[in-house]
Amino acid sequence: MDVSTLLQVAGGVGLFLYGIKLMSEALQFIAGDRMRHLIGTLTKTPLRGVFIGILVTVLIQSSSGTTVMTVSFVNAGLMTLKQAIGIIMGANIGTTVTAQIIAFKIKDFALPFIALGVALALFGKSKKQRYTGNGIVGFGLLFMGMQTMESATKFMASQGDFLLFLGANPLYGVLAGTILTMIVQSSAATIGLTIAMASQGLLGLDVAIPIILGDNIGTTITAVLAALGTNRYAKQAAAAHVLFNLFGVLIFLIFLPFYKLVVIHTATDVGRQLANAHTIFNIANTIIFIPFASLFARMIQALIPISAPTRVEDTLYLDKKLLDASPAAAVEAVKDELLHMGQIAQNMLRITRRAYSEPETASLADDFMEQEKLLNELNKGISSYASEIWQRGLSGEVSTVLGCYVNASGDLERVGDHLENLMELSEVRLDDGSHFSPQANEEFWAMFDTAEEAVSCAILSLKTEDTDQANYVIHDLENRIDTQEKQFRKNHIDRLNRGECDPEKGVHFIDILSNLERIGDHSHNIAYFTHDISSLTRPSSQG
Repeated sequence: MDVSTLLQVAGGVGLFLYGIKLMSEALQFIAGDRMRHLIGTLTKTPLRGVFIGILVTVLIQSSSGTTVMTVSFVNAGLMTLKQAIGIIMGANIGTTVTAQIIAFKIKDFALPFIALGVALALFGKSKKQRYTGNGIVGFGLLFMGMQTMESATKFMASQGDFLLFLGANPLYGVLAGTILTMIVQSSAATIGLTIAMASQGLLGLDVAIPIILGDNIGTTITAVLAALGTNRYAKQAAAAHVLFNLFGVLIFLIFLPFYKLVVIHTATDVGRQLANAHTIFNIANTIIFIPFASLFARMIQALIPISAPTRVEDTLYLDKKLLDASPAAAVEAVKDELLHMGQIAQNMLRITRRAYSEPETASLADDFMEQEKLLNELNKGISSYASEIWQRGLSGEVSTVLGCYVNASGDLERVGDHLENLMELSEVRLDDGSHFSPQANEEFWAMFDTAEEAVSCAILSLKTEDTDQANYVIHDLENRIDTQEKQFRKNHIDRLNRGECDPEKGVHFIDILSNLERIGDHSHNIAYFTHDISSLTRPSSQG
């Protein structure tokens, strides 16, 4: 093979890969809002995961993107290994759509597609139109790359010795497909080149089918790379992808003659036959393994054991790999981190309750400050992570939802600050030996219970996007805590006037009431964000 031919093949692969990149970016932008809802529909059923994996991969035209997201979700705690296995199986099937597309003989329309796409990209009025234009350009470049590769491979007939070597043993073809796909990190590019060579008569099915099988092993390199530097749960997901495809290839090699016979009868055109070979492998492999998904997950967990469970306080959902894989999915990670903050705030409320009911308990202050420090760090982390998401570009609705999450994070951080004030006031009471009067004690606990309920209900409304729960906080609990604060403040002033309380120490009770009332205000704000989010994420009931 001369240098000119090699460069032409490389150029064709480059056009092909860039075309896929443009299509993938456009589809991710257009379908990004749906991504969050698809993720939200996940259940423990692997079959459900298969369908979601297919749909996501077809939407973004990238099995690599889906597997990277999957590994990131597992790393962030958004998905279990069993769910991830279903997604990976679906991604393998979804990626075969690309092979079916490139098997069509529409290369003559490549330039018109590019012309149409460029016009939309340059002159489109909206961002969605411009992204659509980029996607159409990518579609045209996909076929231009195929045309370039086919043209170049006409001159590769001189490499007969190498092609004979590949045909001598199916394992050589599998190895070639694996290595090539690992290098270009695109199974579609390897399949495209294989179809191009087969269309020129350079590869028979005896060689091309093993290369296609090897391509399915090589494509797992993306998941492996994505798992580097992640936790062992994510490494389990990457290992599941590798072993699932590897076992499938071994099974199909055993039945290679029968597999080839089936492929031959699916079409008369060799390009379509190879596209069908890719589809048959991935569908059949999923059908074989889906009944054993739980057993397969246990096997992976045995191979890569988790030494110890991670405490919820140490779990961070803000995985930077999600930023580029799917900004919409990164927004979902922000919600999970926000709910994690909610758990910490509720823990702080429980510690504060103990500080007032069991003031002599040792180490309460240390436990509280550890939680308060973590709450502050997570608030900063959410703000920083959200800024990076916004830089990737979001639709108006998803951007608004993200803004609500960031604001709610700030409110939870302020809840922590007011609880810190209450802890300090508790220590002051302990130091000077002061106690509430029976009536003041009753009033304190009534208001504390209301504040604690407001925080819990606000967090629950945010988690479930339940507007009824949000309304309960906004109207009932907010009114109750405001009424309590005014009445209890008046009652305390009356007690001071009657000389029932020490004026110097009694002022602390007013500060306590004020902090509890402010906790109610921030709970009200969080519940209000639930209304904003629900109005954007739930379909309209009109029509």
